[in-house]
Amino acid sequence: MYGTATLADIETAVTARIAERGWKLVSVQRESEGELIHAIQDNYDSVGAIVNPGALMMYGWSLRDALANYPNPWIEVHLSNVWARESFRHESILSALARGVIVGLGPLGYELAAQALLSLVPSSSG
Repeated sequence: MYGTATLADIETAVTARIAERGWKLVSVQRESEGELIHAIQDNYDSVGAIVNPGALMMYGWSLRDALANYPNPWIEVHLSNVWARESFRHESILSALARGVIVGLGPLGYELAAQALLSLVPSSSG
């Protein structure tokens, strides 16, 4: 369902995609919602974000508040098509805040999200 690409593979692909703009990738993967919130708050100076909230898309109210305060565009990404899975996964408390949502395209979704940010963020940013 999730494929065989590693986080390092995804980081390499996204880094290559954003290199044209001179942006640096800051990759954060944490098991704790609180640590994710701190990562968001510590990176308000970033030009944008790609967020895969996993199950926190349904229950991460504190994460939602942090993303609501994040000052730049962010894209919600899910490796699997959450709407092709169990019905309890069909609601995201975060999606309405995101600039866009990409689901079901596996690791390619991260590259597409990076491309979207390249298009959304003015060239003078970063």
